[in-house]
Amino acid sequence: MYYNSIIEAIGDTPLVKLNSVSKGIKGTILAKVEYFNPGNSMKDRMALKMIEDAEKDGSLKPGGTIIEGTSGNTGMGLALVAIAKGYKCIFTLSDKQSQEKIDILRAVGAEVIVCPTNVEPEDPRSYYSVAKKLHKDIPNSIYPNQYDNPSNAAAHYETTGPEIWQQTEGKITHYAAGVGTGGSMCGTAKYLKEQNPDVVSVGIDSYGSVFKKYKETGIFDKNEIYPYMTEGIGEDILPKNVDFSLIDHFVKVTDKDAAIMTRRLAREEGLFVGWSCGSAVYGALEYAKENLQEGDTMVIILPDHGTRYLAKVYNDSWMKNHGFDETREYATAKDIITRKNGAAQLYSVEKAMKVGEVMKVLNQEGIDQVPVVENDEFVGSVSTTKLLEKLIEDPELRNKPVSDIMDDPMPFVAMDNTLDVLSSMINKNNKAVLVRDVSDQVHIITQHDLLAAISN
Repeated sequence: MYYNSIIEAIGDTPLVKLNSVSKGIKGTILAKVEYFNPGNSMKDRMALKMIEDAEKDGSLKPGGTIIEGTSGNTGMGLALVAIAKGYKCIFTLSDKQSQEKIDILRAVGAEVIVCPTNVEPEDPRSYYSVAKKLHKDIPNSIYPNQYDNPSNAAAHYETTGPEIWQQTEGKITHYAAGVGTGGSMCGTAKYLKEQNPDVVSVGIDSYGSVFKKYKETGIFDKNEIYPYMTEGIGEDILPKNVDFSLIDHFVKVTDKDAAIMTRRLAREEGLFVGWSCGSAVYGALEYAKENLQEGDTMVIILPDHGTRYLAKVYNDSWMKNHGFDETREYATAKDIITRKNGAAQLYSVEKAMKVGEVMKVLNQEGIDQVPVVENDEFVGSVSTTKLLEKLIEDPELRNKPVSDIMDDPMPFVAMDNTLDVLSSMINKNNKAVLVRDVSDQVHIITQHDLLAAISN
């Protein structure tokens, strides 16, 4: 027996029992290991489905070009399908994606365009917008748009869900997966719930993403959005493939916890998987600790392979440089603001205030830096060091608005981020970070706060 092309090898990936990382948890924990797909990720499934559906409806014609915004794995799946079927590929990626992903896509003949991460989705520089413009400008091209394309979820409804049901002999009680485009989470959950409505679905989200709060409150809160490093899960948009009615619970996971669990899976389970796999397992196990009973069976999707992350989570120097220490327990942002009595006032200045007025605020309150706000949005920051430098150069600046000299806004961080991670974020470019508590109050954490936490 042989396959006529590589795309016939997609699917039928194994279930593997987790033994070490799941110690102490009731029930059986199984991992659906998707790196056995030929493109080393579960995205092969929906890439094939999207292209075959585009061929059926006539939107993709022979010799056409496939243009897609991707975090890397969808691009690889589309590239393999394109090779087998004779299409060209152009992919846009955000600059937080690993170099390995970019190199792999170029190795299989795709054109890759890298776009900035920290811009609004509607910004013409975003990888969403660039892909859409390329599609508009290039004749005989398609933009599959994995986020909103129903073929994405359909691929998992038709393949991943039935495979899990058959492999567990219908005994699955809980299904967990990272949520990005929503296809694998919701397509699979839909099939499983049709077989047994009592199957519980657990979506794994990242701090800095909007999903969890939207599920729980129905509010799309832009204040939830801030930069994070884990690739492939979480979003700052609401893709149409995310059907919140099919997701029973969300668990958020920090970059650090995800990275450390990823490395544990390699060392303790022999599963050399990608970063979001660590997120999925960490979040699923956190849920399982409190909710699984003897006799329950949880299946966790592991989306991709570790080769995409050799320079990141599998690199000791990279882990150290980002404060992801695996050997020590540190205080969290929540601990730090609690020690500051939590309700300590956050001083801010308006964007239109004169530099001289801002100087008075800094002097009167005895603070070294302050956020700049406009209409309750954090739009910038200013420090005594920057003010001093600028005023020495030009004393007349005191009569100009602070917006003329302000720096970028202080980044928001998750309440669960630990001191080692916070210290890696506070540097010459970021003099402080902000954290929003459960009551939506904003707190500031400075270098002085970190030193105080270390000394305690």
